[in-house]
Amino acid sequence: SGEVCKPNVFYFDLLQCATSTNVIAAALNGLQCPTTQVCVSECPKIFWGLTDYLGLPAAAFNQSLCNPSINLTTTTLVRFTHGVHAAGPIDGKSLLFVSIKLCFASVRDVVNSFNAKDVVTRGLLLSHALLFYYVLLYSVLLCNTLLCSTLLCIWHCYWEYDNYKTRAVSITDIGFTTNLEVYLQTQETWLAFLIIIAVAEAIILLTVIFLRKRILIAIALIQEASRAVGHMMSTLLYPLVTFVLVLVCVAYWGITALYLATSGAPIYRVVALNVSQGDCERYNGTQECDPLNFNSSSAPGCPSARCIFIRYNDEGLLQRNIFNLQIYNAVAFLWCVNFVIALGQCTLAGAFASYYWAFSKPSDIPYFPLSSAFIRTLRYHVGSLAFGALILTLVQIVRILLEYIDHKTRSAQNPCARFLMCCLKCCFWCLEKFIKFLNRNAYIMIAVYGKNFCVSAKNAFFLLMRNIIRVVVLDKVTDLLLFFGKLLVVGGVAVLSFFFFSGRIPLPGETFRSENLNYYWMPIITVAIGSYLIAHGFFSVYNMCVDTLFLCFLEDLERNDGSQERPYYMSKNLMKILNKSNKGAK
Repeated sequence: SGEVCKPNVFYFDLLQCATSTNVIAAALNGLQCPTTQVCVSECPKIFWGLTDYLGLPAAAFNQSLCNPSINLTTTTLVRFTHGVHAAGPIDGKSLLFVSIKLCFASVRDVVNSFNAKDVVTRGLLLSHALLFYYVLLYSVLLCNTLLCSTLLCIWHCYWEYDNYKTRAVSITDIGFTTNLEVYLQTQETWLAFLIIIAVAEAIILLTVIFLRKRILIAIALIQEASRAVGHMMSTLLYPLVTFVLVLVCVAYWGITALYLATSGAPIYRVVALNVSQGDCERYNGTQECDPLNFNSSSAPGCPSARCIFIRYNDEGLLQRNIFNLQIYNAVAFLWCVNFVIALGQCTLAGAFASYYWAFSKPSDIPYFPLSSAFIRTLRYHVGSLAFGALILTLVQIVRILLEYIDHKTRSAQNPCARFLMCCLKCCFWCLEKFIKFLNRNAYIMIAVYGKNFCVSAKNAFFLLMRNIIRVVVLDKVTDLLLFFGKLLVVGGVAVLSFFFFSGRIPLPGETFRSENLNYYWMPIITVAIGSYLIAHGFFSVYNMCVDTLFLCFLEDLERNDGSQERPYYMSKNLMKILNKSNKGAK
């Protein structure tokens, strides 16, 4: 047609895309920019802006950048009343001033268009809602994914079984071999896989059918935990406090161990590095020396003699009990670490319990619940926490002694002794897990009622035993959810770090570009381990919230009946699942 090709689009005022309307609304409406757009053959190479002078001729404007309906040769430029500036090329003298004006105006307009106050508020609400909807959607998607994946596995096993059914080779013909791939080429292997997965699928379906109400309660408690964490975002930072306190315990233990190990006076003796030289045979490490005053004249006839540190003096009452003191130091270290962990659990339990027992949420939630719970724990519950930590420490000491005995006597043990040692180690491992579980729930009861450790542990144990099925269901659902959450975080960070350190993600500029590494797996493994520790810290807060709300929920069911005098404190969703309501409460 003879027309010039114009593949580029020129925006008259690109800032209007962000300043003339609400950015979020514009994004939802298809990113339509409310400014004039003109097709041009090439992009402009000259900076144009608003100038402070008028009187520009029409030739100063670029016809190719104007609206096609305007012809500059036949258009008269008119001066507006309120000092409107004309458009024109900016010279070097006024370029800096005009650029600064445009930058300030653009930033002001962009901030105003975003409505910064509303965006911050909505961002906080969005972060709160994401925790809730993450668990809500993830619980549903988890069930669907588990169901679909098992059905897909069943179909694949049947497909493989049908393919190998026509072959004459069976597993009896192969016999025993270390090449496991051979077994995958027989119909019996895929038939066994098919039966095992089908039985597992049937068990899962029957479990979901018969325990559906308890599973719904577990999911509702997890959703309620998301709301609680959303209202107390500071709790997500508390693992940093625990981490710092544990570092203090480690530093104190290390400094004390070094002090004890070096408490004796150092012993230096003259040793010949080469006994074949001169009269060096008589310097065999039996003569003491002072390293500050030792010189060549101190060992005449032996140029290779040196004053060398041998050991620390082990004579005296303190030096003879160094080993016992090191054991006491190790026990104190375990006790302090367990106490720090108990302090964190009781503090978080107090904060989340204040959320559950608030009748009108969130208006009745106390101000600064985490700091209040921390101060309350330090003021009233230090003795109970120390006693619970001591019980756990004693069990851990027994496990350490068993490991030490097993290591020292491994070569001399007969099969019966090894079996007995294995049983003892297994029993005390189970006992440690049980003590940790009991202590955790005892700390929750301490935070709720303020009673001592023994009474709280007894009440928590019998409360859980009266609801053992709910405990098992909630524990497994929570463990599965947190496991996949950690897997998602660690896997995502590991994949991104792999693409980053391997140079497969091109980044503009040199600021964030990584160096070329000969072996990039070490930083990837370091990042993955660090991300796991961080994810474990944050998810531990969430797990503590679920356990606290669960115990409060069980107490709520046993103490209250929904009347005006004893209303339920649980959420409406939980009351709906249990077919309960606060009939007498307003």
